[in-house]
Amino acid sequence: MTLPTVTAAEVRRDLILRRELALLDLREEGPFSQGHPLFAASLPLSRLELDVLDRIPRRDAPIVLYDAGDGRVEVAAGRLAALGYTNLRALAGGLDGWRAAGYELFGNVNSYSKAFGELVESRRHTPSLTPPEVKSIIDSGESYVILDSRRTEEYEVMSIPSGVSVPGAELVLRAQTMAPDPSTRIIVNCAGRTRSLIGAQSLINAGLPNPVVALRNGTIGWTLAGLELEHGQTRRFPDVPPERLEEAQARSQSVAYRAGVRRIDVETLRVLIEDTGRTLYRFDVRTPAEYVAGHIAGFVNAPGGQLVQETDVAAPVRGARIVLADDLVVRADMTASWLAQMGWEVYVIEDGFAGDL
Repeated sequence: MTLPTVTAAEVRRDLILRRELALLDLREEGPFSQGHPLFAASLPLSRLELDVLDRIPRRDAPIVLYDAGDGRVEVAAGRLAALGYTNLRALAGGLDGWRAAGYELFGNVNSYSKAFGELVESRRHTPSLTPPEVKSIIDSGESYVILDSRRTEEYEVMSIPSGVSVPGAELVLRAQTMAPDPSTRIIVNCAGRTRSLIGAQSLINAGLPNPVVALRNGTIGWTLAGLELEHGQTRRFPDVPPERLEEAQARSQSVAYRAGVRRIDVETLRVLIEDTGRTLYRFDVRTPAEYVAGHIAGFVNAPGGQLVQETDVAAPVRGARIVLADDLVVRADMTASWLAQMGWEVYVIEDGFAGDL
C-alpha cells in the first residue's frame, strides 16, 4: 500500500503546535531503544494488530509511520487500513529522513517521560541521597521510611531493605499515614531515577512537612554500590484513615489546581466522548485490584505512577485529551498535575463512581 508522505519538519511543527499526531516506530523495541524521535511511540509490526486498537482508539486519528527503510511501513499501512484506520501517512525518508533533517534521536524507552523527570529535578532541585548515604540512615536508628514507587511486581522481585511498596500515585495518599511524625524522613526509590524523582517531588509539591528525598539511581544504584537487596518482600501500604484522606485530598487538589488541571462531571465527560473529532483516553489510575473490583465503563486501568512513566505507551496520540478517574481523587489529581505539566489536556472526573460500576 502506497502512502502519502510527510516531512520531518512538518511532523515537528505539528508536535510543537500540539496537534493530534501518533508518530509510530514499527521496529522492534531493541532497535527503537537505540535511537528514535523524542515523541515517537514504539508499536512493533509484530504486535500491531494486538495493540493498536487500545492505543489509538480513534480510527481517523492522524498517524505517521516510519521504519529504518526495511519495508515495514507498507505492510503496516495495509494492516491498519484493514482495521479501519483512514488517516495514514509515511515519514519521508523514514528514520534516516528524521536524522537528515538535523533532528535529534533519543535512546532508551519512555524517553520523554524520563527527560521530563530530569527536567523536574533540574528546575525544582529535587533532593536526593546516594545509596551509601541511605544505608547510613538505615543503620543509624534515625526515624525514616523507604517508599518504593515502582509497580508491586517489580518490588516483589527486589527491593531496598525495609522498603515498603507504595506505587507512585499512592504516595501523596498514603505517606502521612506511614510517617505521621513530621520529623520522619521519607525516602522514595524506584529502579533508576524517574519514578523516584517524580514521587519525591510529588510529596514536596503536596506540602508534606516531612523531609523528603529520592534515592539516587534506585535499586540499580544500590546494586552498583555493592549493597544487598531484599527479594520476595510483600510489605504494602496501609489503609488511610478518614482524617488523613481529607488532608491528602486537600493537598492534591491544591497541586492539581496550580498545574491547571480541570475537574469535570459525568455530563461533561459525555460531551467529550461525543466529540468524535478528538482522541479521548480514559484511564482509571487506581490499583489493579481496585479496578477489577469495579470501574467506570470505558475506562482502562493505568496506575498513575506508571502512566506518568510510560505515557508514550498508554497514550501514543500526542495532542489527545485524557480523563482520569479515582474514587478517592488524590491519585487522579497528582497524576493529572504531572500530565498537565508534560503538555497534555487532562481532566479529572469527580462524580463517576456514584452510579453503577
